[in-house]
Amino acid sequence: MSKKKLVVLSGAGISAESGLSTFRDTGGLWAQYRIEDVATPEAWRRNQKLVLDFYNQRRREVMNAQPNAAHKALAELEDHFDVTVITQNIDDLHERGGSKKILHLHGEIMKSRSSADYQLLYECRGEIHVGDKCELGSQLRPHVVWFGEAVPMMDAAIEETGQSEIFVVVGTSLQVYPAAGLLNYSPAGAKKFLVDPNKPDIMPVRNLEMILEKASVGVPQLVRRLINDFK
Repeated sequence: MSKKKLVVLSGAGISAESGLSTFRDTGGLWAQYRIEDVATPEAWRRNQKLVLDFYNQRRREVMNAQPNAAHKALAELEDHFDVTVITQNIDDLHERGGSKKILHLHGEIMKSRSSADYQLLYECRGEIHVGDKCELGSQLRPHVVWFGEAVPMMDAAIEETGQSEIFVVVGTSLQVYPAAGLLNYSPAGAKKFLVDPNKPDIMPVRNLEMILEKASVGVPQLVRRLINDFK
């Protein structure tokens, strides 16, 4: 018997429990840095060193972080479901937690890319400095999607979501678009679950159950339930 299609949309809340700074919470990264200074194409053109330093620091934080109970629980679902994780996060905690099929909507901090060709990617475990060049001779930049840039993986994410029989949202306020709009692409008949300690301000959604817990508590509970209910 074929496995049911289960799609997960994850956001900053799941990574926050591994100690990674979030952008939108009080005291988060945007309290220390202006979006316009570190996360836009204009910032890159204006001050490459500041942008590179910012993401070098983010990369160090990710390398020192560990996947938590929520990441690991999501990976367990793959024994029972056809799972795709769509994440807004640029860290690699889903990978290290054991998930195999992951779409990074906003890029991956553990990769660098050419400024000339966005498809020219390199593994990146160290720092990127001004003067570090790709094979085309262009400056390397973090492989992240900045504000004002297109989201290349969005079409693939919409396609995956449109096939979902179960759709799980975890650790996101559903305020960051276009990712927040994915919920609307899940079929009307699909079972939908949202795990977050804060009830998001969204329009009513058919078949949506809210689990008002932090990810490390709510996700393992939901995973046990899904395995039992759909086995």
